[in-house]
Amino acid sequence: MKYKNIFITITLLYIVMCAGPLFAQEFQTIPISPVTRSSQQSSAIEKKQPPQQSLQSSEQGGQGLKPELLPAENPSEAPSEFEEYIAGKLSLTVSTNLKQFGYDLFNRPPSTFAPVGNVPVGPGYVIGPGDEIKVSIWGRVEGQWDVVVDRDGNISIPKIGTLGVSGLKFSELRKLLHKQFSKYYRVFEMNVSMGSLRTIRVYVVGNARYPGSYTLSSLSTLINALFEAGGPNKTGTMRAIQVKRNGKTVVRFDMYDFLLKGDKTRDIRLMPEDVIFIQPVGPLVAIAGSVNNPAIYELKGRTTISQLIEMAGGLSDVAFKGRVQIERIIDHSRQIVFESDLQKIRDKDIAVQAGDVVKIFQVVKDERIVKLAGAVQREGEYGFSPPMTVRDLISMAGGLKYYAYDKEAELTRIHITNEGPVTEKIMVNLGKALAGDPDSNIHLQENDYLFVRAIPEWRLYQTVVIEGEVRFPGTYTIKRGERLSSLIERAGGFTDKAFLKGAVFTRKRIEALQQQQIEEMIDRLERELMSTGTVRIATAASSKEARLMQIETDQKRQFIAKLRTIKAKGRVAIRMELPDKLRGTIYDIELEDNDSIYIPTDPQTVQVIGSVYNQTAFIYEKGRNSKFYISLAGGYTDNADSANVYILKANGSAMKSSRGFTGLSWNSEYSRWDIGAGQVDSGDTIVVPEKLEGIAWMRNIKDITQILYQIAVTSGVLIATF
Repeated sequence: MKYKNIFITITLLYIVMCAGPLFAQEFQTIPISPVTRSSQQSSAIEKKQPPQQSLQSSEQGGQGLKPELLPAENPSEAPSEFEEYIAGKLSLTVSTNLKQFGYDLFNRPPSTFAPVGNVPVGPGYVIGPGDEIKVSIWGRVEGQWDVVVDRDGNISIPKIGTLGVSGLKFSELRKLLHKQFSKYYRVFEMNVSMGSLRTIRVYVVGNARYPGSYTLSSLSTLINALFEAGGPNKTGTMRAIQVKRNGKTVVRFDMYDFLLKGDKTRDIRLMPEDVIFIQPVGPLVAIAGSVNNPAIYELKGRTTISQLIEMAGGLSDVAFKGRVQIERIIDHSRQIVFESDLQKIRDKDIAVQAGDVVKIFQVVKDERIVKLAGAVQREGEYGFSPPMTVRDLISMAGGLKYYAYDKEAELTRIHITNEGPVTEKIMVNLGKALAGDPDSNIHLQENDYLFVRAIPEWRLYQTVVIEGEVRFPGTYTIKRGERLSSLIERAGGFTDKAFLKGAVFTRKRIEALQQQQIEEMIDRLERELMSTGTVRIATAASSKEARLMQIETDQKRQFIAKLRTIKAKGRVAIRMELPDKLRGTIYDIELEDNDSIYIPTDPQTVQVIGSVYNQTAFIYEKGRNSKFYISLAGGYTDNADSANVYILKANGSAMKSSRGFTGLSWNSEYSRWDIGAGQVDSGDTIVVPEKLEGIAWMRNIKDITQILYQIAVTSGVLIATF
């Protein structure tokens, strides 16, 4: 419990160090307490599994299940070569991470395709056993019959009798039925359609992904069967797939015609007992780099480089047409056997061979540039292409800005010599150059740098903010050299409620400087706090001692982390007066852009914080010193450092409560010297620090009090006056 109270006290100390009329409200507590370790419990996350899709192959005597076919990855998710080129991410090397062309087509499950049975029956459909035929007639006589073709190829219709229809085309079937019904009926209309269609059995053999026998719709074609069987495997051909019927090859199908040209003319309709034979894959070549479809392609006959590029979808928009390279396996090793200008060989007897890798390179970004900066519409780097002049460059940048100094611009040029680069400065009359004067409109060279000056002493209007107890608060523009007294007069002066001692003046430039100082002090403090922690843990005499040291180290880290959240305010301590009294004094400072002034009302209170029994604000009484207000707060606690009590003044400065051996301090309110205690004014904060000897790791840090004090002061106030 005592150990915990010590760290609570340290918390109060830090509040004390950061206190001020404005600052104390922002940092209420800085917890420094032992780290609580909690075990993390891992929970299993139940992932939803996609439904398994299996394709059945029907065989006599049973059915088999094919392994799950996962959908192919969406290629649109990966950036295209042109997208990478625009983003500047293209590599100078050619990627050879390629796949065999066309096989990914069969990775998508057939269930994503419409069932073949839903396809309309055309006039060329051949009727066979198992087909269902629907016949309807109306007129003087009405009737409807649904009949199925039997094994003998016949159908039976009442009164009409038995008709042989197997082998007839659908168009011939309609004529036959109309002729037969006309023998018995007059003045009628007829409709003939197909109902449920028969199934056929075909065989997929050879280098298929899932060879076997398949029961398909009678409307199925070769491509339908290939999808059912998962297509060829990587050792099977895509370019010479055969359909055998009654011992004869009725078609040789090239899948590339379908994939590259959309040609399905040889995709014949299958018949019962057809055999689809996928022979081994033919010779393979790869084309990589800047083509639209880089991949590994199967050759069919003699193929030239130009034909291979056409097969790969042609050159991409970023292809470099000046270079093509062929790698070939020679003497059991891979060698570059050909490299040439692609445009020169487009029309030449140059063929690729099995195992070749053809590489098409992309264009290389042209780094030839010139640079432009200063008073122009668009600064930056511009591509250089001769002949390019100063006027050309200014025109590309959108012209000069209205405040540009067109009498003289500075052109920097680098000359390469054997002794090293030599820099040359050239002065350019922009006005004449833009008018086309040949002597001024200089021809640029690669890496030239043109700087366009603004007119002398150009500066856009600057603004400051004044708020609080002035007659006309707001944001004001200032002219160069304008001072604080001038701004107060423009704002109408102070109201009768203005509390000038509590005026808050902040400056962005000072804020940046203070923040840098804070970070440097925190870095210094961190080095001192953490320098011995690791060594002490490693050399601990017992696990209990090591555990205590680890807790101490964690507390230090938390303390430093909290300190790093402190942000500087950029406050400058000034003595605010009426404009007439302020003018001509050191406090009548020259204003800068983004300065801010706030004039509060008189709080009529004095705060007492730190190691006292009752931290609160008390009504201000004239002539009272710090000891009076500390006594109102209950007096010092046991751990109070009464020798180092200080006062944060309302104007942003800080002072010790007593100075020197005599303890004399000047009371400006009554124009007298007070003995033993500091002067306290309305809006002041009395800070009672705590002794640090109670915490071992703080006691060992030599300058921790001074560092914390400086952090607090530079975060909220600044002792020095600018």
